Amino acid sequence: MLSYIIAYLTHKIMEHLHGRRTIVIGTRESVLALAQTHIVHQYLLDNFPDIDVKLHSLSTSGDKNQIQPLHEMARKALWTEELEDLLLEGKVDLIVHSLKDMPTTLPATCQIGAILEREDPRDALVVRPDLPYRSLGELPAGSVVGTSSVRRMAQISRLYPSLVLKDMRGNVPRRLEKLKNNAEFGFDALILAAAGLHRLNFHDQITAYLESPEMLHAVGQGAIAVETRENDPEIAALIKGLNHGETAKACMAERALLRKLEGGCSVPIGVETSFVGEELKMKAVVLSVDGTQIVETEVSQRTETEAAADEFGREVADKLVELGCQPILVEVEKKRAEKAAADIKRNEEGAAIAINDDGDIVIV
Repeated sequence: MLSYIIAYLTHKIMEHLHGRRTIVIGTRESVLALAQTHIVHQYLLDNFPDIDVKLHSLSTSGDKNQIQPLHEMARKALWTEELEDLLLEGKVDLIVHSLKDMPTTLPATCQIGAILEREDPRDALVVRPDLPYRSLGELPAGSVVGTSSVRRMAQISRLYPSLVLKDMRGNVPRRLEKLKNNAEFGFDALILAAAGLHRLNFHDQITAYLESPEMLHAVGQGAIAVETRENDPEIAALIKGLNHGETAKACMAERALLRKLEGGCSVPIGVETSFVGEELKMKAVVLSVDGTQIVETEVSQRTETEAAADEFGREVADKLVELGCQPILVEVEKKRAEKAAADIKRNEEGAAIAINDDGDIVIV
């Protein structure tokens, strides 16, 4: 508490010496990213009327490369790296992220300063409006389901092998447009994060929510994180009130599990966490890309602090390893590396593949 009082006094002294303080928030340019950033922006305006708040938005590598499937991209910081560069250069004071887009290991002098109360972390099924089906199980064999997530693909392939899975990229409104335009794009349904649909007021587009045992969600899904520089007590004091204790502990446990297993967009790892009294319960699953191999576990533990939650997540990861998930992870990474090497070879042979300025493989 003393550190936050000192931070506030520091803020007041700087304000007195230099006039009104301007806080710059970094964000991606997507409509969902801006909607999420607005929550933090409005919080600062409501609670600190003596500061000015500005936005600095940009397109990240993940935004620019809308062709290559996410699980084939080698870099884990597709959505965050350029923004973190601005943070470290002092050009922005904090960054608002979808927590599920953040790598589990941050740059050395960056930290997660706050995690907001979680929206619905489940995935959602969106069926094309002219079709009568109300669940994945009702979709006829051969129906085309769009998603950019290898985690979703693996879980759907496991339960519904007759469905055709097709990669789909783009922001949420664009994906919904593609779904409706069957003649051009040929999709019968989409799987999207429920939280994104909620935040953009697309509740009415949701056909069904997906949850265990059918579908476990991504690590951090539904949560908004604020990233800051370490040793910046003024900013820490400003955003402290945004942090939601239970959400932070659940997400820290999920991220610790993912970090221990060294997974990312290229690895089919699903989780589901919830508090039962004072105990944190975690379900976790590791699958092969085709869904034919699966290792899963469910563990509960009393978790009072974020540090304890981190330790709990690592213990769940160890449990998955004991149950035999490591060969699956090795095979998934091997296939991803082979695909990347094949794309580079095709590029050398003159195929329409290039390496963009950000170092990503792009099929053009």
